[in-house]
Amino acid sequence: MPDQAADQATAPATGQRAAPPAAGQRASLRLVGFVAGLVLALVGGFGIGRAVGDGPTPSAGAADPTHTHTPGTTDGAAGHTHGGGAAAAGNAAVSGLAMSDAVFRLEVESTTFRAGRAQPLRFQVRDALRRPVTGFTVQHEKPLHLIVARRDLSGFQHLHPTMAPDGTWTVPLTLPTAGVWRAYADFTATAADGTSAAAVLGVDLTVPGDYRPAPLPPPAPQAVAADYQVRYQGRPRVAAVQPLLFTVTRAGAPVQVEPYLGAYGHLIVLRQGDLGYVHAHAEPQLAGGAMKFWLTAPSPGRYRMFLDFQAAGAVHTAEFTLAVG
Repeated sequence: MPDQAADQATAPATGQRAAPPAAGQRASLRLVGFVAGLVLALVGGFGIGRAVGDGPTPSAGAADPTHTHTPGTTDGAAGHTHGGGAAAAGNAAVSGLAMSDAVFRLEVESTTFRAGRAQPLRFQVRDALRRPVTGFTVQHEKPLHLIVARRDLSGFQHLHPTMAPDGTWTVPLTLPTAGVWRAYADFTATAADGTSAAAVLGVDLTVPGDYRPAPLPPPAPQAVAADYQVRYQGRPRVAAVQPLLFTVTRAGAPVQVEPYLGAYGHLIVLRQGDLGYVHAHAEPQLAGGAMKFWLTAPSPGRYRMFLDFQAAGAVHTAEFTLAVG
């Protein structure tokens, strides 16, 4: 082998000084050394790429990395998180930034609406083979949750479309003001390979007219929803799972919240700018009368938090601006 020959050519005999190699031998040795170094560099580069690169592409049925559960919960139980699922590892990720992923694609019949007029929003979820998906898993009492908000983080709506046998979802939708609105389809469904996968897909809806973005309200730990006062304790941080405790009062008296869609509360968090999406559910049990969520901030910046809760048989939404340093 070349390296053995090189060793033999350069190794001194016992008790003797090795004679210097001839010019031709020196050229051969330099060539062998260059080739060996190149091979080592390529092998090392491949190893580094495997260590720090994207890694293998997940199969169509692989679990969505942005759909996980907070500590101590099980699949389908209150408390799990969509979008910020990596929170258990201290590194949250947003979702809803695209109409498709490796498993599903969202196809909307029409994305143009007229201000203040109810129109049907119709769409299908298609799998990797472009077939309409009809197998959806009921999560928190619904097979699909549709979240809508204007790009200035106003006009929040939490809707539940109905699906026809051909996989077409329909919901009446009123977008009250001009501007660009973001709609998120949040679901778990059967992928092309027959496995179950979770996804949050987003699409922009346009309302022509005079668009005047509303300024984001300043950060505050309290909000008003109808005649209820809602306050939270806790401070979300980047790369750290933190508890948030929400309490509801009415005229200064504590209010007993009721289960809604299988949880004591639903928390939608949208990031200002790209409208990255996180959806968390309260823990199965109240903590001293408070709704308890676990949340990791995906990045520094400003967010709008929308808390859905039920009291006295009616559903209300409290809205908060959150600043994460």
